[in-house]
Amino acid sequence: MQRRAHLHRPGQAAAPEVHRNSYALVVSMENITLNWYWGNDRSMLMSNCLFRMGGAAILLSNRAADKRRSKYQLVHTVRTHHGTDDRAYRCVFQEEDKAGRVGVALSKDLMAVAGEALKTNITTLAPLVLPMSEQILFLTSLIGKKIFGLKMKPYIPDFKMAFEHFCIHAGGRAVLDTIEKNLELSDWHMEPSRMTLNRWGNTSSSSLWYELAYTEAKGRVRRGHRAWQIAFGSGFKCNSAVWRALKDIHPSKEARSNPWIEEIHRFPVEVPKVESVVSSP
Repeated sequence: MQRRAHLHRPGQAAAPEVHRNSYALVVSMENITLNWYWGNDRSMLMSNCLFRMGGAAILLSNRAADKRRSKYQLVHTVRTHHGTDDRAYRCVFQEEDKAGRVGVALSKDLMAVAGEALKTNITTLAPLVLPMSEQILFLTSLIGKKIFGLKMKPYIPDFKMAFEHFCIHAGGRAVLDTIEKNLELSDWHMEPSRMTLNRWGNTSSSSLWYELAYTEAKGRVRRGHRAWQIAFGSGFKCNSAVWRALKDIHPSKEARSNPWIEEIHRFPVEVPKVESVVSSP
């Protein structure tokens, strides 16, 4: 979608080439019935446990006249695809088991591959969104380590200086814990993602819109606020979308389209984080 594109309802970024004065209806969803596995291969049974059904429909527009009634403006999209790497390509792979039943196999390399894709995506996005002070610190750290061979920890930019809200793909507690730690985010920043996973499960790409809807239902979105959506997918892919709010979002006006409105008063709830377990020798 063009950078001037405006959003009527939260949605996934459309293709970069579109006609002027046009609309795009984007449907993000997870329908596990299409890939339900009926066999006994453990690597394929995992997908039956991880995913839940869910969806969101979003209307995008690049008509200048729609800006006054739109909620968000699409500022940046960054797409990372590591499909040329065999390990990344096969870490989430649809195939037949020994009995000929089709399923989606999850590799033990999945978390490592996701981390590599996220690192590439963040490295590309950082110069577009971070203030100059953070970029200088990051560049200084990189030069010291790569050029002068100094033994120093790489500087982790403070993305909280670039975004007010974070919508992280609710792929599982381990995924959320890892990103929270690496980006040094607070419980408040992680709340929409954790509550979405707790209430709705992993609904694939649509989970990002449940998370943004949670933030809206809490009345946290103000004009000028920036939201960062981070999503993962087979391929292996890691995509980011950056939105800027064009107005204050009032929960009372979102009642018909927000799935959280009737129960938002119950959240947040206590959700335990993944604990490291050390087995006895």
